[in-house]
Amino acid sequence: MTSSSSFFSSSPSLSTTQRRIVWGIRILLALAFSAAGAAKLAGVPQMVQVFDAIGFGQWFRYVTGVVEVGGAVLLLVPATGFLGGLLLTATMVCAVATHVVLIGGSPAPAVVLALLSAFVTWRLRPAPAAKAA
Repeated sequence: MTSSSSFFSSSPSLSTTQRRIVWGIRILLALAFSAAGAAKLAGVPQMVQVFDAIGFGQWFRYVTGVVEVGGAVLLLVPATGFLGGLLLTATMVCAVATHVVLIGGSPAPAVVLALLSAFVTWRLRPAPAAKAA
């Protein structure tokens, strides 16, 4: 018989120093994504211009802003940090592609945020639960 535990248990164990580093990066990312998302939602002229250049319409700016602010909140909640990191990693991969393919400019900030988000996601990944014999 198998236990009623889910397929995934808690994330791999981290030392105190590693936990502090991951939390520091989570806080840094939450601040960066909250600021970026808030700028999109507030309609900062530079953000309006960027999303005009993308060509999907301003609704996409609002969706992106909500995703960024929501991902920042998810990063700060211990139970949802993995999901927040995953959401923000995917968002930044798309941002890099958008810079390279559609709007030009340096994708470096998006690459850095994508790498940091991916690191947090990897460190917070669920560990497979041990199978009962």
